[in-house]
This record gives sequence, structure tokens and C-alpha cells, in this order.
Amino acid sequence: QVQLVESGGGLVQPGESLRLSCAASGGTFNRYAMGWFRQAPEKEREFVASISRSAGRTAYSDSVKGRFTISRDNVKNTVILQMISLKPEDTAVYYCAAGWAIGIGMTYSDNNQYGYWGQGTQVTVSS
Repeated sequence: QVQLVESGGGLVQPGESLRLSCAASGGTFNRYAMGWFRQAPEKEREFVASISRSAGRTAYSDSVKGRFTISRDNVKNTVILQMISLKPEDTAVYYCAAGWAIGIGMTYSDNNQYGYWGQGTQVTVSS
């Protein structure tokens, strides 16, 4: 059983940066691909970024590519989402997720491939 706890959300102005962290416990962290998803009010949860077990591969949605960077530390059991040039449309609750991955280079963009989720952290981008 994997427990995930996100932190780092908050209120920022357009163009500013924010760094989200996800701390994992209760499982073999390096056996899981990790992902970030977000859900805005009255919208479905959407994929943001994913990173493979070995951190050798990453994937991003088109809406955040070039602005967000996902990384992981398999010693500290953490996943980071560095966000720059934030826009009002980035406003959402951001969720960290873990998905069992057989291959070390696998990334997942489908939320059905993730079995564990954090409680979410609110990111608000507004002037």
C-alpha cells in the first residue's frame, strides 16, 4: 500500500513559478511510474506529467510542455513538479499518482493506470 502526500500548492500571479512535491511511503518507490494530474472546477481530471521508474523517461501534456518539469528522487521517495510561467488556466487541484510499472522506462498518461493517489494540493493562478 502506497501513501502519497502532496505539498507546495498556493496562490501565485500569472507568470510566476511554483514547485509541487509528493512524498511517497509504504511501498517500493522505484517500482512505480509516477504522475501528476489536475482537476479544475467542473472539469474532468486531466494528465499533466509522468516519469518512469528510473527517471529516464518523462511525458507531458501539450498544455504544460516546456513550462513544467517532472523529476523524482528514488532515495528520498519524492516526486517534484516544477512549474514556471504559470497561467490562470493552470488553476486546479493537483494530484500525485503512483502506477505499478513492469518496465523501467514506462510512463503513463491514463489515470486508470495509476492505483494510488494523493489527496491533492490546490494551485491558484490569479492576478
